[in-house]
Amino acid sequence: MNLAYKILASKLVSGELVPGQEIGIRLDQTLTQDSTGTMAYLQLEAMGIDHVAVEKAVAYIDHNMLQTGFENMDDHEFIRSVAKKHGIVFSKPGNGVCHQLHLENFAKPGKTLIGSDSHTPTCGAMGMIAIGAGGLDVAVGMASGIYYLSCPSVLQVVLKGEKPTWVSAKDIILAVLRKLSVKGGVNKIIEYTGTGAASLSLTERATICNMGAELGATTSIFPSDERTYEYLYLQGRAEDYIELKADDDAVYDEIIEIDLSKLVPLVAQPHSPDAVCEVGQLEGMSIDQVVIGSCTNSSFSDMMKVAHLLKGRKVADHVSLVIAPGSSSILAMLAENGALAAMIQSGARILECGCGPCIGMGQAPKSKGVSLRTINRNFKGRSGTNDANVYLVSPEVAALSAVKGYLSDQFDEDMYLADIPNIPYIKNPHFFINEYDQKQEVIMGPNIKPVPRGQKITDVISGEVVLKVEDNISTDHIVPSDSKLLPYRSNVEHLAKFAFSKVDSEFYDRAIHAKQGFIVGGDNYGQGSSREHAALVPSYLNIRGVIAVSFARIHRSNLINNGILPLVINKEDYALISQGDQIELIDAKGSVDEDREVTILNKTTSKTIKATLNLSQREKQMLLYGGLLNMIKETGGQKI
Repeated sequence: MNLAYKILASKLVSGELVPGQEIGIRLDQTLTQDSTGTMAYLQLEAMGIDHVAVEKAVAYIDHNMLQTGFENMDDHEFIRSVAKKHGIVFSKPGNGVCHQLHLENFAKPGKTLIGSDSHTPTCGAMGMIAIGAGGLDVAVGMASGIYYLSCPSVLQVVLKGEKPTWVSAKDIILAVLRKLSVKGGVNKIIEYTGTGAASLSLTERATICNMGAELGATTSIFPSDERTYEYLYLQGRAEDYIELKADDDAVYDEIIEIDLSKLVPLVAQPHSPDAVCEVGQLEGMSIDQVVIGSCTNSSFSDMMKVAHLLKGRKVADHVSLVIAPGSSSILAMLAENGALAAMIQSGARILECGCGPCIGMGQAPKSKGVSLRTINRNFKGRSGTNDANVYLVSPEVAALSAVKGYLSDQFDEDMYLADIPNIPYIKNPHFFINEYDQKQEVIMGPNIKPVPRGQKITDVISGEVVLKVEDNISTDHIVPSDSKLLPYRSNVEHLAKFAFSKVDSEFYDRAIHAKQGFIVGGDNYGQGSSREHAALVPSYLNIRGVIAVSFARIHRSNLINNGILPLVINKEDYALISQGDQIELIDAKGSVDEDREVTILNKTTSKTIKATLNLSQREKQMLLYGGLLNMIKETGGQKI
């Protein structure tokens, strides 16, 4: 067996490990962050449990830390109170980014983890099955200890050769993205093997697994070996180590090879992580801003390489360089060994340990600005500036370019840090709160509103096509994420006013006027963040179905969880439906119940097309009840 299926087999509670079949797996751990966590915990509260059913559940505060009003702090206090009531570990603001913190403190080889953030697969570097999911799926996972998903196939990526001096883990995953595209990993687990994989440190592996989310992959995974032990030892957790690897004769569904020795520094151009070219092709491009950090590249080794490169040098006058270490432990270590001083003396700004600029929470570029970032996504407008151009690079290229004032990979020999200090991490337990009090009162501020509920499927569903969009629409397009809107993640009614605002400013008014409608999308609809608000908001606006050529995995699940039909059409039929058309789903309820093709009648053109759903039995039930929360409520929790 391959490693992915070995772990899945050890946790299997229902179904068979056959690609495309629904399976249920036993969960060991869950994580949430505050951007998606408030809604997830509102949903958990609705289930009426006493204590979570997993070994370890952690609630991180790392997204909405900019407190320009009461909203973010109210959300934090709500999450803290729910965490105490249900036995969930609470990570205070300033402790760091959830994925970096989970890797340091809780990730264990062979365990299963789901998180309400699409970059949860970061912990696949530890030899875990770590999967990003919608908030409701995570809430159900906490309540039941089980997670249901379509069994993925397994794609083996064989890394061979030795990477050159200035090639980083970021370049490796950009090379994979260039080869496979942003939809190349959908319904797949990416399993890394080979001598090149064995040579990578655990945090380098984490960078690669992190950006597996940009492939659309269910998760990514590395074997657990001596590099895993080394990292756990430095974290004071050597007892958590076990060796895990694929069998020598392991079988994979697909295999690709990457020769590390042939790689050069790479860059993802606007506005997609797979728009990859060599840095050398853009050598000399003037830049305005550099951002180093995020869950992708904020490790201790990344920070040390950046500090070494900046030491004794000056950030270019016209460049703003901001740096955010990944955790309070890393920040403390940088402060203790002098690396932090080197950064500051170069002219860099040091940000709070958190997500910050990656999710548009501060540090937006200037209008039409060029920003180099070590983050994982460069979707249009995600930075907080709609006309900015964001390029994704390694920390080394980012730091060098900040000094030069333009994009470059022309390093001086003395810039390379060959030996990263291999020292134990400074552990600070004071940012974690681990209490359990079943009598704890749940504290809800005025910005926290009830969770919208979906509608049951009826025989005939009709309405207007209120929006038609192209390929690769992301959840950032559906519900924008920036400093103005993130504080309203627990207020769907308010968020709805800004739905698709970066795509079509009139969408909200049309949806309200239509009273009931549909959205038409192209290929890979709903890629990117796991935010279930991209389904909650359409549900609130009475969008009954999304008709698309294909769906990103997490978003499809979120639509079903909220009672919205994810209707898949052939690419050639995409042209047969236009915005403003009146359409009707014929025998919708019967089609769902019997999992057969749905007939879509375009009443405006009198043409019909067929759509598929490919539902599991559990997904059918959810849609018939009008969503997962409705199903749980009406069955008394028997169908969690």
